[in-house]
Amino acid sequence: MIRVAVDAMGSDRGAEAVVEGARQAASAGVVPVLFGSAELDARGLELVATTQVVGMDEKPADAFRAKADSSLVRAVKAVADGDAAAVVSPGNTGAVLAAGLVLLRRLPGVRRPAIAVPIPARRGPCVLVDAGANADCRPEHLLQFATMGAVFAEELLGIARPQVRLLSIGEEPEKGNQLALEAHRLLAASDLDFRGNAEGRDILAGAADVLVTDGFTGNVALKTVEGTIRTLLDFLREEIAASATGVLGGLLIRPAARRLRARLDPDAYGGAYLLGLRGLVVIAHGNSSPRAIANAVRLAARGVEHDVVGRLAARLAQRADAV
Repeated sequence: MIRVAVDAMGSDRGAEAVVEGARQAASAGVVPVLFGSAELDARGLELVATTQVVGMDEKPADAFRAKADSSLVRAVKAVADGDAAAVVSPGNTGAVLAAGLVLLRRLPGVRRPAIAVPIPARRGPCVLVDAGANADCRPEHLLQFATMGAVFAEELLGIARPQVRLLSIGEEPEKGNQLALEAHRLLAASDLDFRGNAEGRDILAGAADVLVTDGFTGNVALKTVEGTIRTLLDFLREEIAASATGVLGGLLIRPAARRLRARLDPDAYGGAYLLGLRGLVVIAHGNSSPRAIANAVRLAARGVEHDVVGRLAARLAQRADAV
């Protein structure tokens, strides 16, 4: 059985949404363990009582130091102590990163952990990395992000040799700021299947299996894509409901519309891996629905099954030996 620690108190939707999602994910092989208030209705799941909550607006380092008995910190500590195989949190991303760095520590050779999130692209999922852990980066960080993203794509998405592209302002190698130019040079000289630059307009088209960038740009790109998907689907629904003809047409295209929504739904994966730590951490969106939480817990369990942390450590060690 895979025990997954779940921070029940960090969600914008309240603890009930997290509990329901964890309950949906529970199975013979996956055991969600909730961390939260003793008064929480755990719906039959195991509950570890905590007394503090880390707010979304709190400074990550301060929250980690001052709130050792928070649901977020205790859930991460459960992985460090071996009481859980992975942790899922929809809470303060910076605080999750701070707790992970101190309690779990980085894998040997990892300069910066990075957030890897699957984006539902036209030709299959595209792994965006970094999606928000590191606002300021150096070129060598992006090379390592690309390596970690490639391992993610291989182990979780089953892609034998992932194609990697660098997110920039043009496809030409000479386009971009100094970070992009130097990162392009490093990626081109690596053993990755690097295919050059990609522009933001190509993300949903499936620009590559792995799309690498700094955390500031990646987070803006991710939220732009998520917002665009939701807004376009809402527009479509409004236009269909605006006239009798639209309603009739909507009935005819309903099966196709449902398939499209399912393909583009960010909740399908539920969360993002924080890669580069000695333990498995999945960060869920603060506004995650129960379905998204359930999928985040399943994503964490799959990461344990595929030994993502171990395989990533081995790949990074192999690369270090080759240098």
